Amino acid sequence: MQLVGQREDKTQLGHRYAAGPRGRFGVAVAALLVAALGTACGSGQSGAPDKAEKTKAAKGSEAGAAGALSAAEKAKALQQARIAAAKKWGLRKVPLAAPAAPKEKPHISTRDGFEVWNHEEDELPPVFTTVPTEDKVVFLTIDDGSEKDPEFLKMMQELKIPYTAFLSDYLVKDNYPYFKQMQAAGVTLNNHTLNHRYMPGLSYEQQREEICGQQDTIQKTFGKRPTLFRPPYGNYNDDTLKAAKSCGIKAVPLWNAEAFTNRMDYREWDRDLHPGDIILTHFRGKEDWKGTMPDMIRHVMKTVTDKGYAVARLEDYL
Repeated sequence: MQLVGQREDKTQLGHRYAAGPRGRFGVAVAALLVAALGTACGSGQSGAPDKAEKTKAAKGSEAGAAGALSAAEKAKALQQARIAAAKKWGLRKVPLAAPAAPKEKPHISTRDGFEVWNHEEDELPPVFTTVPTEDKVVFLTIDDGSEKDPEFLKMMQELKIPYTAFLSDYLVKDNYPYFKQMQAAGVTLNNHTLNHRYMPGLSYEQQREEICGQQDTIQKTFGKRPTLFRPPYGNYNDDTLKAAKSCGIKAVPLWNAEAFTNRMDYREWDRDLHPGDIILTHFRGKEDWKGTMPDMIRHVMKTVTDKGYAVARLEDYL
């Protein structure tokens, strides 16, 4: 095998030099031309893309650094704004920021003891007081619509505190623009019936009129049909939930704590907050509380923040 290989090598050598001196000169010139062309390509065409890529990469790095710096600056500015707002509105501590909304929303089921007859069989809306979550968050909900304090709107917008409203039309119809401002700030407006009547004392048709009537009113006035319903006083029966379902209601959030200007009332025996608890309060003023809605918010936020909770947006978890 080696002999065959050697023969092949000699043949190649003989072919390479068979042209003699002139042939060798031609080969040398060709080699120089190839080398020159290779050098030209290396210094021109090949070098240009390298330089362009380096410039592009450098610009990308600068843009990335600028973007990161901008994000850091925005976060810092946001925190400074929160500190300033907390100071302006008399909060002793800056409210804790809620975590990002969960990618997968928790399964909501009716709380034990809150069921009605054939609740599951009829696939009635779940009734609950707490959202199942491990996030250390609570949810602020505000009922009826009696008090329309402009300072409250300013306070909540500047503090960036989310809340959900449950409206009764007989109390809000004298000032729809107030609640439109609320909606424009990101607040969801939900159903608390037309006239805030005791639902179990009404017939099915009467309850349906109260609930569906408010559904229609909110859709017509504010442009969006609610999916959440809270019965007045938290009282309901199977007809209430059947009527609510027929009107397009998907869930019935009650509450696990209630807020006032000077105290918090709790449903649970330990008289404390828990992850996912829903807090109820009302649109009330000095005539009822001997305090304002901003006073109520100051007390709520002191309690919530001292216990290490953030206020999150209820709809993000439903």
